[in-house]
Amino acid sequence: MADEKTPSYEQAREELTEVVRRLEAGGLTLEESIQLWERGERLAALCEEWLQGARVKLAAAMAQRRGPDAAGDAPFQPF
Repeated sequence: MADEKTPSYEQAREELTEVVRRLEAGGLTLEESIQLWERGERLAALCEEWLQGARVKLAAAMAQRRGPDAAGDAPFQPF
């Protein structure tokens, strides 16, 4: 997932926080607000991708630790 153009999870989260702060502060034109909102949506999706990737890795590590009998377990599933 990480390449030169893709920010790390921490970078994306930090920028998303700044986008939200700027939107909440107000004083922007409609066009500026829309551009920031769109950037925020892209950053939120990127953060979700990073988190989903981490969940997959964690689930695989947990399944491996428990052994082959538990490989079908699906941690983090809603109840």
